Amino acid sequence: MPPTATIETLTLEAAKAVGEACEAKARAIGLVMNIAVVDTTLHLLHFSRMDGAKLTSIDIAINKAFTAAGHRAGTHIYKEAVWPGGPAFGINHSNGGKFMTVGGGLPILNKSGQVLGAVGCSTGTPAQDQEVAQAGVDAVQRLIHEQGLRAKL
Repeated sequence: MPPTATIETLTLEAAKAVGEACEAKARAIGLVMNIAVVDTTLHLLHFSRMDGAKLTSIDIAINKAFTAAGHRAGTHIYKEAVWPGGPAFGINHSNGGKFMTVGGGLPILNKSGQVLGAVGCSTGTPAQDQEVAQAGVDAVQRLIHEQGLRAKL
């Protein structure tokens, strides 16, 4: 096995496409959002705060993206597991308190299922945040599909 590895990660262009798609979806459902996109290393790549988005949701959006990329799963999966007595009770205290257990963070995967980054949205309900985040994931998946089609030509 080689001593180093090359990993795929989101580009700034892709992260901006995520942000634009999320903003469009938020507007379409009558919301304003904080939208964070992290790369595969969990570091912030792009952030958008729509006019009127809750200031207290800035860190929440960033931490949702951090959690989704780092744990390779949507933050909504913890809904039932984090209550007292649940198998993940207290997990929100891990990673310096950055681990989010509220819906609205989704990983962005490549064709092989490896994490390229993640998007986190916050200001609406958890379901609304997740709906807006999904629009961003879908935008990147379209870009990946288009890139694959161009490569085949």
